Amino acid sequence: MSGHSKWATTKHRKAAVDKVRAKVFAKAIRQLEVAAREGGGDINTNATLRTMYEKARAASVPIDTIERAIKRGTGELEGVHYEEVSYEGYAPGGVAIIVECLTDNRNRTGAEIRNVFSRNGGSMAEPGAVGWQFARKGVITLPKGLDEDAIMEVALDAGAEDLADDGDQWVLTSAPHDLAAVRDALAAGGMTSETAELAMVPSTSVPVAEEGEVRKVLRLLEALDDHDDVQNVWSNFDTTDEVLAAAASD
Repeated sequence: MSGHSKWATTKHRKAAVDKVRAKVFAKAIRQLEVAAREGGGDINTNATLRTMYEKARAASVPIDTIERAIKRGTGELEGVHYEEVSYEGYAPGGVAIIVECLTDNRNRTGAEIRNVFSRNGGSMAEPGAVGWQFARKGVITLPKGLDEDAIMEVALDAGAEDLADDGDQWVLTSAPHDLAAVRDALAAGGMTSETAELAMVPSTSVPVAEEGEVRKVLRLLEALDDHDDVQNVWSNFDTTDEVLAAAASD
């Protein structure tokens, strides 16, 4: 497997740090609101909310901002009602893409995402056209310094399905409902996760070897990720570290 993770979108940021931080905050807040609305405001009983809470804290979102977002989700405070919507499409080279959004205006978001695809050499697809190539999984990354056998012993008992070597880190996958249990078991065993999130994992990857084509794919992925309503961009794009570095440096 190449250094490019098969399950996560490469994000090469060109924006200023404060702009990036604001976008991260905005996305985290929306995720918290939706998770609280769908499963309640208690992180001890709502596993999705707990995951979003920890993700927000890792991004340095202030506690009071998190608490207000949760209260808006549960209805304790007034707020905008966001709904989840996903779009599917292709990047240059036949790379499959799934775009997950939270929006208060489905029609507006759909038109804007379609425009992003078309402006950057991609194309929108009908629902289900590429979704069958992905499966939702719990994904946990761990530092490479940890022992493989020790990870497996703890993680498998907690419900993990697979452990992969992704170059500079270990990548554990599980069923979505086992994500929290696997993460907690690792922590109890003294193994702190670098990331733990729900992801759309592709069943196969599309290798892109030519630097110019990689640059086109990155341009589309970045443009989608920069849209205010977009929460996650998943693709089955794969390339080598060398080609990726050369394409991203321009």
